[in-house]
Amino acid sequence: LTYCLILSNKRSAILLYSSDNGRKAVYIDEKNGPAIFEWINASTQNKSKFHLIIELLLNGRITKELYDKENIEKGCENVTAMKPFRGTKNPRIYCQQYSHKTKKIFVIVASELLEKKKSNELTKKEKTIIRRVSKYDYELKDK
Repeated sequence: LTYCLILSNKRSAILLYSSDNGRKAVYIDEKNGPAIFEWINASTQNKSKFHLIIELLLNGRITKELYDKENIEKGCENVTAMKPFRGTKNPRIYCQQYSHKTKKIFVIVASELLEKKKSNELTKKEKTIIRRVSKYDYELKDK
């Protein structure tokens, strides 16, 4: 008899913001949330840029400069990245986005933080994060 170890990618995400019309919602990964919040609250610049991205996402006016797909291969189509600052530090908040069938909303989960993206091309490190985020299976928790 052989046993298979099934690795579960089940995670929890906590509601942060909902759009006024109730069609979109932004959640944060419960496990990685503290690190993401620490980065957001590290400076007023980080905080204001994060809130700007959220506002534009919820109102459907986001630009590719601030938020874009990270579709590196089949299976990663649902991964996006918030790109608050280009140039110097070039941080990324990798997200998973999808349409939630039962809740009938478009969900964006801020999943993982990369504080500094060093090159224009995606490195092995970034691709590993993108692949990992694409496999997360979220249970959504409303406040």
